Amino acid sequence: MRLIKGLTKAWETLRTNARRPALGAMLAAAALQAGTALVAPSDALAQGGTVKVVMHSGLRNLDPVLVNSHITRNHAYLIYDVLIAQDDHFRPQPQMASWQISADGLTYTFTLRDGLKFHDGAPVTAADAVASLQRWGSKDTGGKMLFSQTASLEAKGDKTVVWTLKRPFPALPNILSKMSTIPAFIMPARIARTPASEAITQHIGSGPFRFVDAEFQPGVKSVYQKFQDYAPRSEAPSWLAGGKVAKVDRVEWITMPDSLTAINALVAGEIDYIEMPPADLLPIMANNPAIVVEKRDTIGYQFIARMNFKIPPFDNVKIRQAALKALGQEELLKIAIGDPDYYKPCGAIFGCNSPYASTIGAETLVGGGDPKGAKKLLDEAGYDGKPIVVFKASDIPVLAAPNDAGVQALRRAGFKVDVKELDFQTRTIRLTSMKPVAEGGWNMFFSSFHVVDIDSPVYSNLLDARGDQGYLGWPDDPKLEAMRRDFAEAPTPDARKEVAARIQAHVMENVTYVPLGNWFNPQARSSKLTGMIPGPVTVFWNLQKAR
Repeated sequence: MRLIKGLTKAWETLRTNARRPALGAMLAAAALQAGTALVAPSDALAQGGTVKVVMHSGLRNLDPVLVNSHITRNHAYLIYDVLIAQDDHFRPQPQMASWQISADGLTYTFTLRDGLKFHDGAPVTAADAVASLQRWGSKDTGGKMLFSQTASLEAKGDKTVVWTLKRPFPALPNILSKMSTIPAFIMPARIARTPASEAITQHIGSGPFRFVDAEFQPGVKSVYQKFQDYAPRSEAPSWLAGGKVAKVDRVEWITMPDSLTAINALVAGEIDYIEMPPADLLPIMANNPAIVVEKRDTIGYQFIARMNFKIPPFDNVKIRQAALKALGQEELLKIAIGDPDYYKPCGAIFGCNSPYASTIGAETLVGGGDPKGAKKLLDEAGYDGKPIVVFKASDIPVLAAPNDAGVQALRRAGFKVDVKELDFQTRTIRLTSMKPVAEGGWNMFFSSFHVVDIDSPVYSNLLDARGDQGYLGWPDDPKLEAMRRDFAEAPTPDARKEVAARIQAHVMENVTYVPLGNWFNPQARSSKLTGMIPGPVTVFWNLQKAR
């Protein structure tokens, strides 16, 4: 049905855009299943050139500490670098720096490698690293936990950073190397001294590409130029670790909110890559030798539902439990994604492909929900029928669809629901309000996190249970906070798994949030592009474009 709707929309677009020959050619090719062979691109590869891409949303916010979003994170990886980074086995590896740990586990000494320069020509120093880490640590969930155990963080000369702890904290390298939520990007000290509550106004890093500020059009276009003085590591690239070799001269992010328009542009050769094409439009590109559709990320994303703990009715645990019972993953995933090749029911709060996966307490979720059990809990809790307000991101289909499916399930279970449709950027701002619903507040939202954002208790925002100082929804749960610390201080992998299982059980019992299954992002690229690094984060070093 979703495919039929997609093709119907395509033909309607064709009729109303008859003067767009590229679109007509694309749709005709789709209807004929690309029966006419296309000329294969040259195999000759050359250094340089421009790659034009359509990312999952437009870029408006440029500060990777102030704004916690994947589009800002992806932008930051092009222009900034990190001290240490994770490879494709989740192992921390040297990036800007190597490190040593003292015998007592209290002191970590980082040594910057030679040849590091910022885009303005200044050398990267230990003072820059310290200022950057302090700003990052004041905002990031994992960073806050790490700094709570920090005795001192100091620059010793130009190339040495000494991090001294109050007590052993084995999670330090994993937090510092984490690839998402807010990575620990390094910027010049003068910029990093900007309070984390204020946006930086200069965007200078030491990464493989530099940001072209003069060509930035917020939400429309952003441009990155190869940084000629970047000195990559010699190791092979592996996720965010290893050699970051810029093999193209220029990367342009072009915003195309309509997915069909982006696919048209890819088929016509006007762009080279689409980060997140809808699964129901993939058949349009099937059997076209000029396009490669692939699943480059095997870790995937997790849909979630989050309640507001500060105001009724979700300050009542029984009503939160009723919401959990109302929601079933299979139906939601079918509606949101459609193609079973790109989703997987999963009750693990850390994601089923993570090292700490556990499914304790998620039986009804994976089994399709329990609306009768939900109604019973609502009756026991004395739910008064007052509508719950759900903030929906209406301009991003991959977030709008699970929202609609979840709302249907809640209504079947007896909840009254009032949906407020907002664009994603507006919703992001409105969700920070702690006010009652009558004053513009909210009760619930549906969202999606990459598994690498939430695969560890020490840096998952959704497990930050410090009340008003924590993440959206603001649960105040000292027991959960204590278990997070236990995990961070656990000395062995087996000990960490045991704590992670206890956290899973606690989160499901208290409904800190509701995991709604894993989904995987198809990507589409021109066959002229080669060398794209597979992994959870979209990066543009190492790739080449055929002539």
